[in-house]
Amino acid sequence: MGFRVLKGGLLTTVQDFGRYGYQSQGFNVSGVMDPRSFRIANLLLDNPENEAVLECTLIGPTLEFTSDQIIAITGGDFRPELNDDPVPMYTAIYVKKGDVLKVGSARTGRTCYIAFSNYLQVPVVMGSRSTNLKCGIGGFKGRKLRDGDYISTRIKRRKYLPYFLSRTLPLHEFDDNAVTVRVVMGPQAEAFSAKGLDTFLNSEFTISSNFDRMGVRLDGPFVESKAGSDIISDGIALGAIQVPAHGKPIILLADHQTAGGYAKIGTVATVDLPKVAQRRIDDKIRFQQISVEEAQHLLKVQEHEYQEFRNRIHKPCKEVLEVRLTAKRLERLFEE
Repeated sequence: MGFRVLKGGLLTTVQDFGRYGYQSQGFNVSGVMDPRSFRIANLLLDNPENEAVLECTLIGPTLEFTSDQIIAITGGDFRPELNDDPVPMYTAIYVKKGDVLKVGSARTGRTCYIAFSNYLQVPVVMGSRSTNLKCGIGGFKGRKLRDGDYISTRIKRRKYLPYFLSRTLPLHEFDDNAVTVRVVMGPQAEAFSAKGLDTFLNSEFTISSNFDRMGVRLDGPFVESKAGSDIISDGIALGAIQVPAHGKPIILLADHQTAGGYAKIGTVATVDLPKVAQRRIDDKIRFQQISVEEAQHLLKVQEHEYQEFRNRIHKPCKEVLEVRLTAKRLERLFEE
């Protein structure tokens, strides 16, 4: 009861929100790169908000299902196919035993997420099912998925969900190759000159090839510090933007280190982390300064949006409400 991995893809791992409470002991949080797409994938299936999913990077896996269940795929458009037929993103999809899901290469974005109605059977390690690749713990054997792996699911449940035809969202969030990312300045913004701060906030940077789950280095103009950017190592927050001596900003992501010794010019607002995580090489990025209060407000607005999504997928679709549409669908079936 689960699925067999026919092809593991480039980097496919089991992830949830991450492993909190252990950074003081040197364990990074890990977890999903794009928490928004992760939450929406589980929302489409009425899963618990933190239920583990597969995170796929750039080239997705090929899976053969050994039991019936329902899945949802969100994030970048990886052009998924079920039994060689295209299937939509951001939609609940019924799969049967023997079906083969092929998640292709990313047309847009960098990562996609596959949620499962029957829940992945992987152990909870230190409060999380996330894969920590550097420590080799969590997820499936502490590593990325490989050809031939088999992952079981935990429960036999829900071969049907209410309002099934309504469980789709018209989202296309990563089509743009240039984005503006909102940041809260600090905690060491004072280490940078007025010229350096102006360069950071009023220049365009390019996503470099130096990009992994730990972070992404940006190419672009030199961000000037007052007297070097080395500091006594202190804690690192998700989305912190370090600027080493070479003057190139580094945005720290899911697998970021727990502490670091470079000055941090700012921190990406939580709601904009997906914009960074879903960038591709040579994409463009600009920064916009906001206050802590504005960042908190944006987070509240996003929570209201999630609730609107829940309301939307729990309403009867027009095919159910409109008798004529239903009759037309039945007529086509009889004609076939």
